[in-house]
Amino acid sequence: MNASPSPSVPPAGSAGPDVLRTLLERSLPAVMGVLNVTPDSFSDGGEFIAPEQALERARAMVDAGVDIIDIGAESTRPYKGARPVTAADELDRLKPVLAGVVALGVPVSIDSMKAEVVAFALDHGAAIANDVWGLQRDAGMAPLVAARGVPVIVMHNRDSADSAIDIVADMKAFFLRSLDIAAKAGIAREKIVLDPGIGFGKTAEQSITALARLREFDMFGLPMLVGASRKRFIASVSPSEPKERLAGSIAAHLIAAQKGARIIRTHDVAETLQALRVANAIESKQ
Repeated sequence: MNASPSPSVPPAGSAGPDVLRTLLERSLPAVMGVLNVTPDSFSDGGEFIAPEQALERARAMVDAGVDIIDIGAESTRPYKGARPVTAADELDRLKPVLAGVVALGVPVSIDSMKAEVVAFALDHGAAIANDVWGLQRDAGMAPLVAARGVPVIVMHNRDSADSAIDIVADMKAFFLRSLDIAAKAGIAREKIVLDPGIGFGKTAEQSITALARLREFDMFGLPMLVGASRKRFIASVSPSEPKERLAGSIAAHLIAAQKGARIIRTHDVAETLQALRVANAIESKQ
């Protein structure tokens, strides 16, 4: 099931064994750029499914100063409409693009809930695993991550939203389960990043609450990644389509950074970096 690396491709974690520590040591949050090679992602589905378009998009993000490129070949859109695909489908989309993206020289994370797909990507130069089901969907994911020794992003998710629950309590319980799975598999704790999963299995109000209460997850002593980019909760405050939500995305990401987020995942790299840099410059004068 796992692809074997050839001498012509970079080894897993080619960005270096301490890629996560290097990113987190910076004064500003690291910026992760979204690269969807899918036909149905909620914001840019189909735009970058052609390999040449995907590589052009990746180059633009590198030119803008991106710290990580997060490549995904299955839509995990947090609303109804995503079409599940097989690992073979994901790999068919990934194979023409991955080597070119890795060759750009910034760390690449693989956004997949399937261990088979993550294994292929790690074999071919990806440095980070990004699991939108927090090690709880594919039983092979945690052992794979442990064996490779790579960082893993553990995202909170639910099969459906329930407005009646305390979403922060649900998230804490979910993370505890994920961390237990990670520990039993032998994943080093310093390799783990938590992601509140804004929009995933949450009402708009719950996504806003998760952001407002982000500091409560300091209890885990782990870095946080926040990806609020173009999410539907923004439209609940200010009616808008996904590509009309840049200002709302930046507002959410600046607040997340103030509340301790160390990685920001965004579709809009240049604009997000500018906002973070300006906010940092102002705060440094206080």
